[in-house]
Amino acid sequence: MKSKLIGSAAVRELCGGISDMSIWRWLNDETLNFPKPIYISRRRYWREAEIITWIEARGAVA
Repeated sequence: MKSKLIGSAAVRELCGGISDMSIWRWLNDETLNFPKPIYISRRRYWREAEIITWIEARGAVA
């Protein structure tokens, strides 16, 4: 299965318009289990499916 890679702007939008600082905090809070990025040429990308799965799981918890 091929997964689409998305940049931080798309991640912020999917997560409800959060800031880059929020992404940084989530990445550094091990209890949240936020998906780790893939680095390509010093830029961060995430697998879109992992972000959507994480969001859906958080919705079930809240």
